[in-house]
Amino acid sequence: MTKFNVTTNKSAEMRNITREVQASVTESGIISGICTIFVPHTTAGVTINENADPDVVRDILMELNKIVPLKDGYQHMEGNSAAHIKAGIFGFSQQLIVENGQLVLGTWQGIYFCEFDGPRQRQVYVKVM
Repeated sequence: MTKFNVTTNKSAEMRNITREVQASVTESGIISGICTIFVPHTTAGVTINENADPDVVRDILMELNKIVPLKDGYQHMEGNSAAHIKAGIFGFSQQLIVENGQLVLGTWQGIYFCEFDGPRQRQVYVKVM
């Protein structure tokens, strides 16, 4: 298992971490297998989506804020209920196939760390089997 840090700079952002995950796969030496990416945070998640047009990420965050507004009469005392909800929607792990030592992703796909309660210093765990 490997771990790497992600530093976020905004309250909500999606950071492309495909290179870092691929580096973990390469470091593992695995040629064929499964890669699991896990985010150990309750206000951040991980997803796979388009990595060609940055407007896709902007649009996702814009629409997500409409669905789960920052303030909406939440009871949680920390004031970050929206971040918990968004992270739960996205989920905390993803699995990818590894073939010929490479992550199997579609032409336009990338792996994104999803920050919903930043800025913060976060961790991402990668396990390749």
